[in-house]
Amino acid sequence: MNSVASHKFLGRTQLSVVLLAGTMLATPVAAQQASPPPVPAPTVPAPAPEAAPTATTVQSITVVGNQRLEAQTILSYLRLRVGQQYDRAVLDQALKDLAATELFKDFQITDNAGALTIQVAENPVINRVILEGNKRLKEDKIRPEIKLAPRQIFTRSKVRADVARIIELYKRQGRFAATVEPKMVSLDQNRVDVVFEINEGPKSKVRQINIIGNEKFSDGDLKDEMATKQASLMTILSSNTSYDPDRLAYDQQKLRLFYLTNGYADFRVISAVAELTSNKQDFIITYVVEEGERYKFGDVDVKSEIRDFQPEMLKKLLPMKTGDWYDAKQVEDTVESLSETAGLFGYAFADINPEFRRDPETRTMAITFNVAESPRTYVERIDVNGNTLTHDKVVRREFRLNEGDAFNSFGVKRTENRINSLGYFQENLEIERKEGSAPDRIILETNVEEKPTGELSLSAGFSSIENFLLQASIRQRNFRGLGQQLQASVNYSSYSKSIELGFTEPYLFDRNISVGGSIYRRDLNSFNFINNDRRTTFQQVTTGLQLNAGVPLTEFMSFFARYSINFDDVTLDRGIYYFGDECDPLVAGRYLCDALGNRTTSLLGYTLAYDDRDNRLRPTRGQSLSLSQDFAGLGGSVKYVRTRLNGSKHFNLGSRFILNLSAEGGYIYPFGGRPTPTSDKVRLTDRFFLGEPQMRGFDIRGVGPRVIRYGVDNSDPANPIVVTDGDSDRGQIDDALGGRAYYQGRIELDIPLGTGAKEMGLRPSIFVDVGSVFSVRRPQLTTLANFRETDPNAPGFGLTKSLCRNANTGVTQFATETFTTPEGGVPSGTGQYTTCPTDFSRLDPFEERFFGDTWMPRVSIGAGVNWNSPFGPFRIDFAYALRKEEGDDTKRFSFNVGTQF
Repeated sequence: MNSVASHKFLGRTQLSVVLLAGTMLATPVAAQQASPPPVPAPTVPAPAPEAAPTATTVQSITVVGNQRLEAQTILSYLRLRVGQQYDRAVLDQALKDLAATELFKDFQITDNAGALTIQVAENPVINRVILEGNKRLKEDKIRPEIKLAPRQIFTRSKVRADVARIIELYKRQGRFAATVEPKMVSLDQNRVDVVFEINEGPKSKVRQINIIGNEKFSDGDLKDEMATKQASLMTILSSNTSYDPDRLAYDQQKLRLFYLTNGYADFRVISAVAELTSNKQDFIITYVVEEGERYKFGDVDVKSEIRDFQPEMLKKLLPMKTGDWYDAKQVEDTVESLSETAGLFGYAFADINPEFRRDPETRTMAITFNVAESPRTYVERIDVNGNTLTHDKVVRREFRLNEGDAFNSFGVKRTENRINSLGYFQENLEIERKEGSAPDRIILETNVEEKPTGELSLSAGFSSIENFLLQASIRQRNFRGLGQQLQASVNYSSYSKSIELGFTEPYLFDRNISVGGSIYRRDLNSFNFINNDRRTTFQQVTTGLQLNAGVPLTEFMSFFARYSINFDDVTLDRGIYYFGDECDPLVAGRYLCDALGNRTTSLLGYTLAYDDRDNRLRPTRGQSLSLSQDFAGLGGSVKYVRTRLNGSKHFNLGSRFILNLSAEGGYIYPFGGRPTPTSDKVRLTDRFFLGEPQMRGFDIRGVGPRVIRYGVDNSDPANPIVVTDGDSDRGQIDDALGGRAYYQGRIELDIPLGTGAKEMGLRPSIFVDVGSVFSVRRPQLTTLANFRETDPNAPGFGLTKSLCRNANTGVTQFATETFTTPEGGVPSGTGQYTTCPTDFSRLDPFEERFFGDTWMPRVSIGAGVNWNSPFGPFRIDFAYALRKEEGDDTKRFSFNVGTQF
């Protein structure tokens, strides 16, 4: 008897053509289908029927056609053995077993009187898996999700599964019109390249959201509660306009929570249907809701089986009262608050169950909070997982609980805040609480995910303050994984230049004592404006060294001490401000001339700080307060005491609105020596200054005492006119003098945006700034009287004349007249006094005026936005000065690119 049992794919005779031409393995699959169209499963024809089937003994089994697989390996998949009785059913099962392996593209069994020959054609080996057409979804997002990989056996079932998986990934991105077409290209040695040709299609937007059944609240009120938004110009930056089935379920919960929060305890969503439009680009979502009746709180009570919990006392602390509108969110928050309270007493697993008693007739909801008995818990073990670079001790030393301590929920929360403030790990880290080896034991498990703590910055930018700037810095905030900080920076701009090296050890010898130090060189160019042209006034070069140490006094209070020594050199441009070898007060101003020279400042200081903010990097709640004092005079040439007080408080208003209130102030008290008649005891470079960027709405150093030099229209020397118009061709010079005292306050509200804007790194805020700087000795000014001829015997007596100054000797004389007075008469003042002798330069009349030395507050309001742009941090502010004093310099718009903010 000679019979053949075989299995072949459809179109087997054309297989070689398919492999060489790289035709498709399956028809294109649309993303909106529930699953890709099935590839026809291999048919398993039964052996040709015989008239009278009888059992036969297997005499031999031969495997032919195998290339990679051993014959014994193939036989191991079958139940056929030599000497075994078989019939057609056994051969049919053998074919099914070969098909189940998915190792062969073709196979058959030939029966020759008990001599069985198994002929196979192996599936090819995958050489490469290629993705084409994927632009919105990168390869690193797709490849981990697909099963096909190089050197694996090619099977159609794996291709179908990978096509379905890729389509699912695009669905999650909101691209329901995406299609994936798998192809393969045949290579030599029975290898193939698998190509997934992807047509991503447009992103499916939510065109419309319909709500049916709502009577108490408008469609707009309910849509505001949903995470899904309708596509419009107002939501162009949001990523929530795409359809997401998970978000649809989330929105149903949001609707339910909204109604339950407003007292509608019977609210339910009857149906939520998302319909895809015919062009497969948009969705229309329809909700059918049933609002029900509104309830109020009935009797509210607390029952406790824990000895430390006094029900009557806890009942007084409950936020809800009988007769208030029912609020499910308030109930949830109360359960959480009671749990935290129990945690303060050491009950980590306190079981608090609210018992609801609904009365439909009176529409009231009575609640009893039942606190079940539970044992006081102790910390059995603290586990730290996920830290590969950071040493365990760096994390453990932030714990406010130790192994063996009684559990305390406040200590756990404080530990979370301290670890988050390190900035070494993922944001919003939480410590998991797990049951220990006994009911009264708890395990605190901290699963951290490290993030880069090294920063290498090479940037260029443009600032409205500093114009063009360059910055290069390297900083490691977790050096060697020990929490040490190492930094080096170089900054260059037309306003300032600096280089600095610093190191900080936060835990010296594993004790809670921080030490650090830095060396630096800073070049500062102060400037003023003549019309819109900025002109440098004095240059200050500071070279210094600072050492600091800190120690905690309590959980929230710390003490820091520091010592620094600075060598300062203050100079002016000799070509502009000097006559001969001395500073000319008529050109530079006496206040600038008094600031010149070399000096040494030996400064010893301390800071007493209180800080209980939840995160020092980006706080959302808590407050900070610090008192700082610096004593200059332990050696050196400068003697003063500088005192500063700073405070801030953050409020989490909910919905990611963060309110920040901050205030600061300072005073410098000089000692040793007396001021000269023309100068203050506190030198210009040591005083406080205020303006942009500390106080928006005002220019840099735009607030406080200042000297403004006005030009003079001297066309009529007998009646000179002071030109106070800043836009005049004569312009004006504006020099800020600073002050011994200052104060500043700020109210700022961070406004949350949609997910799309958040992903872009946009953080807008609105603010009000208040402040003033004041208390400086009135400088000696140059006025028109200095340019008036006072010699009654000199020509032009009583007239305002230009001064002539010899650049080498410093000798000063008035310019000579260039007109003739009437014979025997007094000069009429109708001429010009402009002629200066050779080697003399002319100084036209001007007048200096002193402004701004007052404690009266300046006030500005405005809005700004921070943006972590691809080309560096960007801050832009629009501010308007509501209140200012005469002489203050205002500025409505400012921005910074490439600098920290």
